[in-house]
Amino acid sequence: MALDMRTICERCGTTPLPADGPARICSYECTFCVPCAEAMAGVCPNCGGELVPRPRRASSA
Repeated sequence: MALDMRTICERCGTTPLPADGPARICSYECTFCVPCAEAMAGVCPNCGGELVPRPRRASSA
């Protein structure tokens, strides 16, 4: 099963998250831009899980 590659930060709602760009994700696929993830100390506000770098996907996929 592939990750749901969300395209906008769930916290600020303005930062685009391209599939080949940096983002942070938890095990439930909540997705945030790096500045928002850092502001939340790397903890998902939805589930309390750890936010880790999201794997990048080639833009042609």
